[in-house]
Amino acid sequence: MRDRLLLSLLFGWLLAVTVPVAAQDTEADWTEVVRSSPYWVSQGVYQNIVTIRRWVLSSSGYCSQPDRHILFDRRGRFLGYIDNGVSQLGTQRRINDARASMAQRGKAHTWIKGAPDVTGYPFALACDQPHAELGDAISRYLGNDPDARLWGSWDDLTFASPQQPGNLHQALSLVVTTRQAQQRLQLPPELPRYLAGQLLIESGGRARAHSAANARGILQLSSSALGDCGISPKHHWHRLAQFDCALKLMNQNARNLRPAFEQRFGSLPEGKRQRLFTLLLIQAYHGGAGRVEALLNDDQRADAARYFARHHDRFSAGDIAFGMIYHNLGRDRLGLASLYYVADVQLATEALCQTSALREDPLCKAAPE
Repeated sequence: MRDRLLLSLLFGWLLAVTVPVAAQDTEADWTEVVRSSPYWVSQGVYQNIVTIRRWVLSSSGYCSQPDRHILFDRRGRFLGYIDNGVSQLGTQRRINDARASMAQRGKAHTWIKGAPDVTGYPFALACDQPHAELGDAISRYLGNDPDARLWGSWDDLTFASPQQPGNLHQALSLVVTTRQAQQRLQLPPELPRYLAGQLLIESGGRARAHSAANARGILQLSSSALGDCGISPKHHWHRLAQFDCALKLMNQNARNLRPAFEQRFGSLPEGKRQRLFTLLLIQAYHGGAGRVEALLNDDQRADAARYFARHHDRFSAGDIAFGMIYHNLGRDRLGLASLYYVADVQLATEALCQTSALREDPLCKAAPE
């Protein structure tokens, strides 16, 4: 214990020392790091980002202590961590000192000073994410909390009863299988289970979740999206209606994106192509189909996609999906949150499908990882 305390004190003292770095440009914008990054840096980025987000969501690894920030590079590789200061400004000072030290020691190729409202480099991520309560969200989804169970009717769907209410997973399965049987859905096979993961991240399974941007319900749909699905305001919180609407929007996004996607990535092997399309549809749900379409065919923003399509054998589907975002960070309101969202949905889906209740469930076994 004494040795750990001495090491902690020594590490804190090293971070407190301001290290001059000849090559630094503390006035530079962090997007200069993105613009100067060659496309090959996206090799492995998907698993790297998923790893650090796993630490955050599960309070494990270097985020086993919540009062920390972890730092990572443009490839998503973990570089180090700092213990937070007693104030926001104190924490920011420690982060910038760590950035300078990493550049001085050759752990980072450069560093850029950040501020509480300004992104710096290496990138920093807070371990303390109070909204991330994955265990509680899964419990609600599986109906372990009686208040999260449901029954009712929507359109041509009837689910459970007041005497025997069901859980959210059973409700989602009903909506998916019904719409598939009616041939209303043309989606990648694994996408419906990712909708379950999205529910966990979007609302934590809370029926009355309501964001500052006025997104509402278990799938955090906007009033305009709910209106597009033909859902009247009095039914905006209806959970069967939310499932039905989210699937309809996903299907619409798939229909709109498929021509540009096939033109760009149609030569990829079938499994890899379906996996990539699934990840891009998850991204489209978060940031809009128009933004994803621009990554596929815009003159400037599609440069990364053109490269990855030519050299797809060097990258996983996840690397391509994340690389298309990374090399456009700072454009069209694309930020690190865009990468975090897809990683978090992946992790939530994995955690859900690893529970004993769902390990053999058809929705979880729809397609291999």
